[in-house]
Amino acid sequence: MRRWRPILILALALGALSPFASSLPDGLERVAERLGFAARQAEPVAPAPLPDYALPGHEESRPAGALVGIAGTLLVFGLAYTGARLLARKGGGGLP
Repeated sequence: MRRWRPILILALALGALSPFASSLPDGLERVAERLGFAARQAEPVAPAPLPDYALPGHEESRPAGALVGIAGTLLVFGLAYTGARLLARKGGGGLP
């Protein structure tokens, strides 16, 4: 548990700060809209589980967005860590 503490603290801190993030579109979205190719984007291959960091029924809730962000961060970290462990076993190297 001791090794996971900094990761959990960081995830909680980022989740607590996420409601203060800008709601304006990022640079890539802004350029796509300005140049007119945003409307021509292809349909996604698979639907996003929680698109735009929103829970169904709570689209405008900032705390819900923070929880979705924390959950996504922990999920991606867990998948990456598990993948690294599996690859390390196959290759003969070792992770702690």
